[in-house]
Amino acid sequence: MTQGKIVRKLNLHLVSDSTGETVSGVARACLVQFEDIEVSEYSWNMVRSPLQLEKVMEEVRRLPGLVLFTLVDRELRQALQDACWQLQLPCVAVLDPVLNAMTAHLGVDFKSQPGRQHALDAEYFKRIEAMEYALAHDDGQNNWNLKDADVILLGVSRTSKTPTCLYLANRGIKAANIPLVPGFTLPDGFEEMTHPLIVGLTNNPEQLVELRRTRLREMNEGNETDYIDIEQVRSEITEARRLFSKHGWPVIDVSRRAIEETAAEVASLLAERKREGAL
Repeated sequence: MTQGKIVRKLNLHLVSDSTGETVSGVARACLVQFEDIEVSEYSWNMVRSPLQLEKVMEEVRRLPGLVLFTLVDRELRQALQDACWQLQLPCVAVLDPVLNAMTAHLGVDFKSQPGRQHALDAEYFKRIEAMEYALAHDDGQNNWNLKDADVILLGVSRTSKTPTCLYLANRGIKAANIPLVPGFTLPDGFEEMTHPLIVGLTNNPEQLVELRRTRLREMNEGNETDYIDIEQVRSEITEARRLFSKHGWPVIDVSRRAIEETAAEVASLLAERKREGAL
């Protein structure tokens, strides 16, 4: 009889003096590197007083585990670390290595202000503006001001254009997307535009068919359609690639990429173009 895999259990306490997005993001980025673990995650956000911290520690004592935190108040940090030390539990300040490196390099200390990274500054409003732009220019809508975009994504149906645009918008990048469907023509003057970075997205035919079939099921539509005909899909992809090649537009194959990876590649292409423009 084959012995089953050993599943390790982990109580993970995420403590933050703000929204908890930073510590949660770090935790998730690390957790995906481990297999066969069962995680019970407990988030403690907006912890800014000793009383709030004590309530957190009551639960940590009841459900001991790993504690990750982003607290900038020195007294709260010390209180949390002391309490975890008494319980003999690991307690990690996830931003400390970066903050310490910046402090050493710049020669100045950082300000201990909770939630400072979420201040309503110009960068925040830039992300809001980019999100509004992405929503207004999704799926070929409102083509009259495409020249204002930072990036325009082209691709056949189900090549992750919309989620990639939204992910880019969250980084302050104005992104529009245009679907390449049979019989569709690009907006007037589109192929002569030079400001927005135009990127083609593609996928392998078999995976596209499966994605489209799933989409049809979600919409309660039948399967008797060219939309999921493998030969039709291959033809769409071929025509799209010809268009991309004709204009020298960069192409990203999304078949083995997560949305985050596709967006990172687009952002990298955009940064490279800006560097070349600055030379």
